Amino acid sequence: MSRLIFCCWMLMLPIAYAGEENWVGRFDGADTAVPAPWRLLQLDKRVPPTQYRIRLWDGVPAIEATADGSMTLLARSVEVDLYRTPILCWSWRVDAPLVNADMAKKSGDDYAARVYVAFKLPASTIDFITRAKLGLARTIYGDAVPDAALNYVWDNRYPIETYRPNAYTDRTRMIVVESGAAKAGSWVSERRDLLSDFKLGFATERGEVTLLAVASDTDNTAEKARAGFADLHFVSRDQPCASR
Repeated sequence: MSRLIFCCWMLMLPIAYAGEENWVGRFDGADTAVPAPWRLLQLDKRVPPTQYRIRLWDGVPAIEATADGSMTLLARSVEVDLYRTPILCWSWRVDAPLVNADMAKKSGDDYAARVYVAFKLPASTIDFITRAKLGLARTIYGDAVPDAALNYVWDNRYPIETYRPNAYTDRTRMIVVESGAAKAGSWVSERRDLLSDFKLGFATERGEVTLLAVASDTDNTAEKARAGFADLHFVSRDQPCASR
């Protein structure tokens, strides 16, 4: 009997350790139309929208974002178990970082490229004042306003691993993943522990990912920017990001 149990355990090992991939952004460069379930999400209708299309970019099927004094998220709903697959992987590129952006100021809250992740929190983890602020924001901008959010950005000014509240709201954390022009013009692969980053920013692991988005954001500085995004997926901590 013990030998049988051992054999069954050995058969289960590949399942337990092989990991899994949860793809949320893999594209076909032959079709320029952005596929469902991706959609434009424009919180402020007064701001011109960033333009998005799918293209084959240096051999990589990707989202191309083109901003000109504009801001719109290209977003999709996601379901992910952060205890099983907390690692967010993606590739991105920018033509150049912005010039006048400064994440410490509302007037400078712009980024050549950003990856945005929205979370829903249990009501018990949100105090009364925060709930009131979120309610007011939702009356202005709609239900797309999340309980909390992380933004991974390609910045122009602050060093990599800078982690700070957004200039507009403390319900969003800004994390500098790339900075400056050293890697501009080429694809760069990233790997972030979403659960750890969320816990660092909001002192809880109880957030549920509801939405993932990408953007090139230049509405405050009125600059022009172009960025690419590809190969967005989640993996376990002991699993490498998938290769193209």
